[in-house]
Amino acid sequence: MGERLFDQAKFEALQGKAVGDVAGAIWMLLAYIGDQTGVYRALEEAGPSTHEELAANTGLDARYLLEWLSANAAAGYVDYDGADGRFSLSPEQAALLAHEGEPTCMQGFFQAVVSQYATHDQAVETFRSGSGRAWGEHHNCLFCGTDRFFRPGYQMNLLSAWLPALDGVEAKLRAGAKVADIGCGHGSSTVLMAGAYPQSSFHGYDFHAPSIAAARKHAADAGAGNAHFEEAAAKALPERGFDLVCIFDALHDMGDPVGAARHVREVLDPDGTFMIVEPMAADELADNLNPLAAGFYGLSTIICVPTSRAQEVGRCLGAQAGERRLTEVLREAGFTRIRRATETPMNMVIEARP
Repeated sequence: MGERLFDQAKFEALQGKAVGDVAGAIWMLLAYIGDQTGVYRALEEAGPSTHEELAANTGLDARYLLEWLSANAAAGYVDYDGADGRFSLSPEQAALLAHEGEPTCMQGFFQAVVSQYATHDQAVETFRSGSGRAWGEHHNCLFCGTDRFFRPGYQMNLLSAWLPALDGVEAKLRAGAKVADIGCGHGSSTVLMAGAYPQSSFHGYDFHAPSIAAARKHAADAGAGNAHFEEAAAKALPERGFDLVCIFDALHDMGDPVGAARHVREVLDPDGTFMIVEPMAADELADNLNPLAAGFYGLSTIICVPTSRAQEVGRCLGAQAGERRLTEVLREAGFTRIRRATETPMNMVIEARP
């Protein structure tokens, strides 16, 4: 193979992309600052404002606000009118940055990424050593950010599309079923289902004690008396006889996904259903070369794969495992009827039965 020649035009295009990525990286921290201090919400409520007017409304420092607003305007996330020196949010910008809990809001995603910068030294050492890094060793922002990122998608799809796509599951839930939500995190998916199906009982499990505490508070605040949470590993559930077992965006994080799925098969009712929700991905890397996959591969490098390696077996599926590898895991665990029930641009939903 001959020596590849340096192409100046390609280099300049790549350099331009790098400049944009650097701007995006620092802007993401600014977006988190704006979220935590309420600036985006205040700007949407106030309408077009100078930085001094916004400072008066928020109690924040005017000079810092000017620089922050200028960075946002340069990045295209805030509008600026040079004629009167006022900044504003378009409806689209507000939907992305200020509408907490709506599927359009990406602040949870930003928060999860910022959490990794907060512990960058540990990320470097984990990568250098090849060691594992347990989920609980991450900054607390990751746990909150992960819940904020996934919750709107669950609210948008879980009740309206994902559960109806499973064969016969909705009827069981309406009549009264026993459901397990493994790797439940802060319990958003569990509480959402519990509120929709009051005749059923929902059991959320997670090996991260602080997340279970947060889930219990979430259920109490929502008045979800049929949602119960317990600290437990995926291979050690204390209950059996489940009509439905769910794992949302967590199977790929497990050290022994085959063992976890095998245990699910053991605790399922003979006519039960296993629902696995995983990030959308093609089976081959060559088909995953897009911005969404780049984000998932990046987070997987510093979160998902090290989390799996910190556990027994350490299979390290990664956040872009793809349907083929997930199906192999389920078949190894003894499931024989496996299909992709439905999908969104962000997730695939797999239904498995013994």
